[in-house]
Amino acid sequence: MPFPPPFYRWRPHPWHGLETGPNPPQLVHAYIEITPYDLMKYEIDKSTGYLRVDRPQRSSSQPPALYGFIPRTYCDERVAKLASTAIKGDGDPLDICVLSERPINRSEVIVTARVLGGLDVNDGGEADDKIIAVLQNDNVWGRAQDITDLPDILIERINHYFSTYKLILGEESKLKVERVYGREHALQVIQAAMADYFDEYGG
Repeated sequence: MPFPPPFYRWRPHPWHGLETGPNPPQLVHAYIEITPYDLMKYEIDKSTGYLRVDRPQRSSSQPPALYGFIPRTYCDERVAKLASTAIKGDGDPLDICVLSERPINRSEVIVTARVLGGLDVNDGGEADDKIIAVLQNDNVWGRAQDITDLPDILIERINHYFSTYKLILGEESKLKVERVYGREHALQVIQAAMADYFDEYGG
Protein backbone atom coordinates (compact mmCIF):
# COMPACT_ATOMS: atom_id res chain seq x y z
CA MET A 1 0.00 0.00 0.00
CA PRO A 2 1.48 3.40 -0.94
CA PHE A 3 2.21 6.06 1.66
CA PRO A 4 -0.97 8.12 2.11
CA PRO A 5 -1.05 11.63 0.65
CA PRO A 6 0.12 14.30 3.10
CA PHE A 7 -2.54 16.15 5.07
CA TYR A 8 -1.93 19.78 4.08
CA ARG A 9 1.70 20.70 3.83
CA TRP A 10 1.60 22.99 6.88
CA ARG A 11 0.17 20.36 9.27
CA PRO A 12 1.81 16.92 9.39
CA HIS A 13 -0.58 14.02 9.87
CA PRO A 14 -0.20 12.89 13.52
CA TRP A 15 0.17 9.23 12.56
CA HIS A 16 2.25 9.49 9.41
CA GLY A 17 3.90 12.91 9.59
CA LEU A 18 5.40 12.93 13.10
CA GLU A 19 8.61 11.21 14.12
CA THR A 20 8.36 8.01 16.17
CA GLY A 21 10.60 9.56 18.82
CA PRO A 22 14.04 10.92 19.65
CA ASN A 23 15.43 7.46 20.47
CA PRO A 24 12.91 4.72 19.69
CA PRO A 25 12.04 2.20 20.96
CA GLN A 26 13.26 3.41 24.38
CA LEU A 27 12.22 7.07 24.08
CA VAL A 28 9.20 7.73 21.90
CA HIS A 29 6.71 10.41 21.00
CA ALA A 30 3.10 9.91 22.06
CA TYR A 31 0.26 11.74 20.35
CA ILE A 32 -2.38 12.11 23.05
CA GLU A 33 -6.01 11.43 22.13
CA ILE A 34 -7.55 11.09 25.61
CA THR A 35 -6.72 12.59 29.01
CA PRO A 36 -7.77 11.30 32.47
CA TYR A 37 -10.48 14.00 32.44
CA ASP A 38 -12.26 12.72 29.31
CA LEU A 39 -15.50 10.76 29.49
CA MET A 40 -15.69 10.48 25.71
CA LYS A 41 -13.59 8.07 23.65
CA TYR A 42 -11.73 10.13 21.08
CA GLU A 43 -9.76 8.54 18.27
CA ILE A 44 -7.65 9.85 15.43
CA ASP A 45 -9.44 10.01 12.11
CA LYS A 46 -7.04 8.18 9.83
CA SER A 47 -7.98 10.15 6.72
CA THR A 48 -7.80 13.72 8.03
CA GLY A 49 -5.62 13.52 11.14
CA TYR A 50 -8.24 15.27 13.28
CA LEU A 51 -9.69 13.78 16.45
CA ARG A 52 -13.05 12.13 16.00
CA VAL A 53 -15.62 11.32 18.71
CA ASP A 54 -15.62 7.52 18.71
CA ARG A 55 -18.15 6.91 21.47
CA PRO A 56 -19.18 8.07 24.95
CA GLN A 57 -17.56 6.01 27.69
CA ARG A 58 -20.19 3.54 28.84
CA SER A 59 -18.79 2.75 32.29
CA SER A 60 -18.11 5.09 35.20
CA SER A 61 -14.34 4.52 35.17
CA GLN A 62 -12.06 7.24 33.83
CA PRO A 63 -8.78 6.81 31.95
CA PRO A 64 -6.00 6.51 34.59
CA ALA A 65 -3.34 8.06 32.33
CA LEU A 66 -2.79 10.02 29.15
CA TYR A 67 -3.72 7.75 26.26
CA GLY A 68 -2.79 7.92 22.60
CA PHE A 69 -0.51 6.31 20.05
CA ILE A 70 3.09 6.20 18.87
CA PRO A 71 3.48 7.79 15.42
CA ARG A 72 4.63 5.66 12.51
CA THR A 73 3.75 2.38 14.16
CA TYR A 74 1.26 -0.21 12.94
CA CYS A 75 -0.01 -3.38 14.58
CA ASP A 76 0.10 -6.23 12.11
CA GLU A 77 1.82 -9.62 11.76
CA ARG A 78 4.99 -8.89 13.74
CA VAL A 79 3.09 -7.45 16.69
CA ALA A 80 0.66 -10.39 16.65
CA LYS A 81 3.54 -12.87 16.82
CA LEU A 82 4.61 -11.35 20.15
CA ALA A 83 1.12 -11.67 21.64
CA SER A 84 0.04 -14.52 23.90
CA THR A 85 -3.21 -15.44 22.15
CA ALA A 86 -4.08 -12.90 19.43
CA ILE A 87 -3.99 -14.18 15.87
CA LYS A 88 -3.54 -10.86 14.04
CA GLY A 89 -2.84 -7.19 14.67
CA ASP A 90 -5.68 -4.69 14.99
CA GLY A 91 -4.51 -2.55 12.05
CA ASP A 92 -4.09 0.58 14.17
CA PRO A 93 -1.08 2.53 15.42
CA LEU A 94 0.40 1.17 18.65
CA ASP A 95 -1.41 2.49 21.74
CA ILE A 96 0.47 4.07 24.63
CA CYS A 97 -0.40 5.24 28.16
CA VAL A 98 1.80 7.97 29.61
CA LEU A 99 1.98 8.68 33.33
CA SER A 100 2.57 12.28 34.42
CA GLU A 101 2.70 13.61 37.97
CA ARG A 102 1.51 17.05 36.87
CA PRO A 103 -1.97 17.07 35.30
CA ILE A 104 -2.13 17.39 31.53
CA ASN A 105 -5.74 18.16 30.63
CA ARG A 106 -5.41 18.79 26.91
CA SER A 107 -5.45 16.25 24.14
CA GLU A 108 -3.90 16.64 20.67
CA VAL A 109 -0.52 17.27 22.27
CA ILE A 110 2.77 15.48 21.70
CA VAL A 111 4.72 14.23 24.69
CA THR A 112 8.08 12.49 24.87
CA ALA A 113 7.86 9.32 26.95
CA ARG A 114 10.21 6.68 28.34
CA VAL A 115 8.92 3.14 27.82
CA LEU A 116 8.58 0.92 30.93
CA GLY A 117 6.36 -1.99 29.89
CA GLY A 118 2.90 -2.74 28.61
CA LEU A 119 -0.26 -4.82 28.54
CA ASP A 120 -0.78 -7.79 26.22
CA VAL A 121 -4.39 -7.18 25.15
CA ASN A 122 -6.48 -9.52 22.99
CA ASP A 123 -9.50 -7.70 21.58
CA GLY A 124 -11.64 -10.18 19.68
CA GLY A 125 -8.60 -12.10 18.47
CA GLU A 126 -6.63 -8.98 17.54
CA ALA A 127 -3.43 -7.81 19.23
CA ASP A 128 -4.18 -4.44 20.84
CA ASP A 129 -1.15 -3.87 23.08
CA LYS A 130 -1.03 -0.90 25.43
CA ILE A 131 2.50 0.39 26.01
CA ILE A 132 3.02 1.94 29.45
CA ALA A 133 5.46 4.83 29.73
CA VAL A 134 6.30 7.86 31.83
CA LEU A 135 6.71 11.47 30.79
CA GLN A 136 10.37 12.21 30.10
CA ASN A 137 11.97 14.20 32.93
CA ASP A 138 8.86 13.90 35.10
CA ASN A 139 9.72 15.04 38.62
CA VAL A 140 8.11 11.98 40.25
CA TRP A 141 8.16 9.19 37.64
CA GLY A 142 11.08 10.37 35.53
CA ARG A 143 13.64 8.00 37.02
CA ALA A 144 11.58 4.84 36.58
CA GLN A 145 13.27 2.34 34.27
CA ASP A 146 10.86 -0.61 34.27
CA ILE A 147 7.22 -1.23 35.04
CA THR A 148 8.29 -2.80 38.36
CA ASP A 149 9.43 0.69 39.45
CA LEU A 150 5.81 1.87 39.47
CA PRO A 151 3.36 1.32 42.35
CA ASP A 152 1.23 -1.78 41.89
CA ILE A 153 -1.96 0.29 42.27
CA LEU A 154 -1.17 2.31 39.13
CA ILE A 155 -0.76 -0.81 37.02
CA GLU A 156 -3.89 -2.27 38.60
CA ARG A 157 -5.89 0.81 37.57
CA ILE A 158 -4.61 0.74 34.00
CA ASN A 159 -5.30 -2.99 33.80
CA HIS A 160 -8.81 -2.56 35.20
CA TYR A 161 -9.63 0.31 32.86
CA PHE A 162 -8.75 -1.60 29.72
CA SER A 163 -10.37 -4.78 31.04
CA THR A 164 -13.69 -2.99 31.49
CA TYR A 165 -13.87 0.08 29.23
CA LYS A 166 -15.75 -1.82 26.49
CA LEU A 167 -18.01 -3.83 28.79
CA ILE A 168 -21.72 -3.83 28.01
CA LEU A 169 -24.04 -5.10 30.75
CA GLY A 170 -25.38 -8.54 29.93
CA GLU A 171 -22.90 -9.22 27.13
CA GLU A 172 -19.73 -11.27 27.26
CA SER A 173 -16.59 -9.21 26.78
CA LYS A 174 -14.45 -9.94 23.72
CA LEU A 175 -11.48 -8.14 25.25
CA LYS A 176 -9.00 -9.72 27.65
CA VAL A 177 -5.81 -8.41 29.21
CA GLU A 178 -3.62 -11.50 28.97
CA ARG A 179 -0.63 -10.24 30.97
CA VAL A 180 1.44 -7.31 32.10
CA TYR A 181 4.96 -7.26 30.66
CA GLY A 182 8.17 -5.37 31.38
CA ARG A 183 10.43 -3.02 29.49
CA GLU A 184 12.34 -5.55 27.37
CA HIS A 185 9.19 -7.05 25.87
CA ALA A 186 7.70 -3.59 25.36
CA LEU A 187 10.75 -2.55 23.33
CA GLN A 188 10.27 -5.64 21.13
CA VAL A 189 6.61 -4.76 20.58
CA ILE A 190 7.49 -1.20 19.53
CA GLN A 191 10.20 -2.42 17.17
CA ALA A 192 7.72 -4.89 15.67
CA ALA A 193 5.13 -2.12 15.22
CA MET A 194 7.72 0.11 13.54
CA ALA A 195 8.62 -2.74 11.15
CA ASP A 196 4.93 -3.46 10.46
CA TYR A 197 4.48 0.23 9.64
CA PHE A 198 7.41 0.17 7.23
CA ASP A 199 5.97 -2.89 5.48
CA GLU A 200 2.55 -1.22 5.16
CA TYR A 201 3.47 2.37 4.34
CA GLY A 202 7.19 2.50 3.59
CA GLY A 203 9.81 4.81 5.14
